[in-house]
Amino acid sequence: MTRPLKRSFAIKGHRTSISMEAPFWEALQQAAMLENSTLAGIVAHIDAARGDAGLSSAVRVWILDYFRKRALPPPR
Repeated sequence: MTRPLKRSFAIKGHRTSISMEAPFWEALQQAAMLENSTLAGIVAHIDAARGDAGLSSAVRVWILDYFRKRALPPPR
């Protein structure tokens, strides 16, 4: 298991940090590339929709949901 890596982002003019393990950062980077976005853009999108959840947790759940949707066939 890898140790969490911390990265900082500016969201709506406010600096915030997210701590996640390297595989999550790699998956987030892949998702950003697939969406023609940046890490900051994806994080801002997640932040706007997360409600009361912590940002790091919301990002992890978003990553899981994103790749699950890509892996599953569309519903009939």
